[in-house]
Amino acid sequence: MRKLLQLFFLLIFILALFSCKEEVVNNPQKNQLPDTGLFLYPDSTINQQPSRLHVHWWGDDPDGIIRGYYFKWVGIDTFWTFTASNDSIFALPIGSADTTYDFLVSAADAEGNGVYDNDIFQNGIDYGPEPFVDLNKNGIRDADEPFYDVGLIDPTPASLLFPIKNTPPVLEWDELSVLPDTSFPVMTFKWIANDLDGNESIQKINISLNDTSNFVSLDGSIRLITIRVKDPLAATPEMEILINGSDQNIFSEILDGLLYNADNRFYVQAVDLSGAVSNRLVLPDSNGVWYVKKPKGQLLIFDDFSGVASDPQVKIFYENIFNSIGSGSLVGKYDEFDFAKHPLPFENVTVYETMRLFDYTFYYANYNPRLNLLNVVTNKYLQQGGKIAFSMTFQDSGSTFSFDLSTLQGFLPIDSVSEKVQGGFLSPGADILPSSAQILYPPLKTASSSSIAYVRTFVPNSVVSTEIYKISSSQINGNIGFITNEKNEFFIGLPLHLCNGGNANVGNLLEKVFFDEFGLIP
Repeated sequence: MRKLLQLFFLLIFILALFSCKEEVVNNPQKNQLPDTGLFLYPDSTINQQPSRLHVHWWGDDPDGIIRGYYFKWVGIDTFWTFTASNDSIFALPIGSADTTYDFLVSAADAEGNGVYDNDIFQNGIDYGPEPFVDLNKNGIRDADEPFYDVGLIDPTPASLLFPIKNTPPVLEWDELSVLPDTSFPVMTFKWIANDLDGNESIQKINISLNDTSNFVSLDGSIRLITIRVKDPLAATPEMEILINGSDQNIFSEILDGLLYNADNRFYVQAVDLSGAVSNRLVLPDSNGVWYVKKPKGQLLIFDDFSGVASDPQVKIFYENIFNSIGSGSLVGKYDEFDFAKHPLPFENVTVYETMRLFDYTFYYANYNPRLNLLNVVTNKYLQQGGKIAFSMTFQDSGSTFSFDLSTLQGFLPIDSVSEKVQGGFLSPGADILPSSAQILYPPLKTASSSSIAYVRTFVPNSVVSTEIYKISSSQINGNIGFITNEKNEFFIGLPLHLCNGGNANVGNLLEKVFFDEFGLIP
């Protein structure tokens, strides 16, 4: 009897088990749709946002896992975009002061069909081909490239309306945009422009001189310009605008408003796509002065006596010399610029464009001229037809100022340069003579009361230049001055204000160089 009961219960269990299995096979569980939600970080409520925002979303699948998400900005995107991420940062375009955008996102589960689908069409939407990892960057899926096997996509996307608040641009001066109190009608400006809506939303930069209602609009991407007078001798100055300081990129419009021999101010303001304007920058500020001088003539005397700019005697010496040569024909017809007193911003551009206002330049320094600057501006100036005379020495390389031959060759046509004079100083009363009887230059003599530091001789390139002066003493022998065969560059490796001993011939020398060789006509 007991065995019969055990057999009966075993039969019941088998029947029940078979019944359950049959029910599972005949009634499989249908894949359930995923659900989607989203929020804006870090705010839990939607207020007006800047156009660059961080959006988060999530998905839930009651019977599986989430493979990824499809999202779309209504009115911006034509197609849905797939991502495996739960968030992204978006930069939305600003078309007006305030704009509202609708964001949609749908979760997709991982219950795919196990094969790559070239097109997914669900919920009445064509989502395009299944996303894949394009390993070889050829734009098409190859058989060995992994893909996202997308299952069901949430037919009711999560949605949020984003009211976007436009933010105006913000401007500030670059730290190098500092004006001297005095200059000629050339200056370089650089500003920093930012916009929370994206710097690409800055549509234009308005610049003006003295009158903010009379402005020129530049492209919104521009950050640096040089302005220079179109005709230095015109009664009413018109300023050309050099984009990024390049005379190969001159803006199509002229900037008016500059005042000659008077104080000036420069203004800049940014405008975005919506018309919102930035703060207005001004140089100089209310406490500053920027006096612009009108060029008097063709000649510029460029004072690069850095470190000893407070010594007025050097400046007075050259003023007296140039006032006397040519029987006084240059009086009131030349200009001076003290680089130490009036340092120029972005000097590689601004110094060159300043020199270009003049056909002739006399550039004098002590023993540490700005060699890097001279390497940039000299040849460009010569190529534009300018003519320049130099008077300077070069400090010993063992001190704080150093140079090598290639540095000097950047602006001087020389093959070699000697070491400095023995003992470091050339004694007073040394003779500086023309290199031959055929060289019709006046002899010079160093002053009887002053020695000269860092004197050295030079071997000029004989193909392009001619030796003019030599020096012979117990300390040093060799060429000390030369002129190019094109008669557009003269150099003497001595400070001329200390070479006016003997018959005081420095005036005769400068008259010879500028009038006879360079062709200056007062």
